[in-house]
Amino acid sequence: MAQKSLIHLAQFLVHGPSYHSLGMWRHPKTDHANFRWDRPKLYEHIAQTCERGLFDMVFFADLNYISDSFSGTMKPALRYAAQAPEHDPMPLLAWLGAVTERIGLAATFSTSNQHPFYAARMWATLDHITGGRAGWNVVTSINRNQAANYGNERAPTDKRYEQAHEFMEVCLKLWASWDEDAVVMDQEGAVFADASKVHRIEHEGKHFRSRGPLNVVPSPQNGPAIMQAGTSPKGQDFAAKYADALFAIQPRPEDAKAYRDSIHAHMADFGRDPAHCAILFGAQPIIGESEAHAQELQEEHNALVPLEAGKTILSAHLDYDLSGIPDDALMAERNEPELHRMRTRFFKPDGSSMTLAEAAARHGQSVGLPQFVGTALSVADQMEVFIDHAGGDGFMLSPIHSPGAIEQFVDEIVPEFQRRGRYRTEYVGTTQRDLLRQIL
Repeated sequence: MAQKSLIHLAQFLVHGPSYHSLGMWRHPKTDHANFRWDRPKLYEHIAQTCERGLFDMVFFADLNYISDSFSGTMKPALRYAAQAPEHDPMPLLAWLGAVTERIGLAATFSTSNQHPFYAARMWATLDHITGGRAGWNVVTSINRNQAANYGNERAPTDKRYEQAHEFMEVCLKLWASWDEDAVVMDQEGAVFADASKVHRIEHEGKHFRSRGPLNVVPSPQNGPAIMQAGTSPKGQDFAAKYADALFAIQPRPEDAKAYRDSIHAHMADFGRDPAHCAILFGAQPIIGESEAHAQELQEEHNALVPLEAGKTILSAHLDYDLSGIPDDALMAERNEPELHRMRTRFFKPDGSSMTLAEAAARHGQSVGLPQFVGTALSVADQMEVFIDHAGGDGFMLSPIHSPGAIEQFVDEIVPEFQRRGRYRTEYVGTTQRDLLRQIL
């Protein structure tokens, strides 16, 4: 019988009061008094807890706008903390690098409205500061509000990805602009670096120009590990070419498998080994003392999300105003192009379509992540069945309250996975890329 692969775990975070769950900031177990979301103590605690649980990484999503997509006003996003506010996660990565030793530290950073030299320099520096544990989730920023904050118009998908490919090309050239042995550090001979081994890149492209070289010495990973979450054909091509890890939201295991198979096929087109890109599917565990207790916890959490809050966050992620669509409209049958990008999230487990009310409620509760509900044993069973059917490599976890839910998973589910031989018992390797490639 073939040995089953190890399950990889990462923790989804936002430098804000709500993550995937808009009920999280309202949850009675979320301790705002002792763990304020705008102070580093909370994130130190989470990162150290996840490191104790031998996670691959803690990952911060990021958006640079407050959405007005629903009803044309920011009021609902602010009322429900629908990914508003969000503080910059980049300073947190450096902070967390000082209070952890092995876990990866990743964040989202957009290729839109930035120059690749700045990104290459920042990520190489963070890779140094964290000892090779930096991870960059590359996005192209679909929302028009984000473009407007930088004084720009939102570019069409083709142009955004064309620009993103060139952005990555420039970054890769800059990270390679110093040979590995360029730093001599000959104190007696007064030679710090061999200038013949530091090269200008002289990039002249359609979207960017950069002379180079980078003024940062080669980092432990020669730049960060690259992450991506693209679902469109353009996004999948980008991910298959560059990514060390993918984060995917697929509520049903059959859709998760289709996504995984598509990514692996795209990787083959680029001559890449599928083992060099870990695919992590989003999951929201809800663990109770009994099955009935877990169901009560699920109902308690889900009831904290008003329907309008769900419509607000779904409108923001689609960048499409859903206020004009009836609550009973079948979302999987809609023809609006803006809705197709998330179409797989609009199906119920039996394959029938959700109504707008159902899809919005689920989006506000988990942004479409499947909720695994039960005792520690049954949650572990459900997650194992999902990942074995999907053929993915692990999960990006999202809590229903914080602190508390993450600690419970580490204390109850991780040991169960270890007993089943499905999870590492120690860290091996030193970099973020090392952790992601420990796939049996």
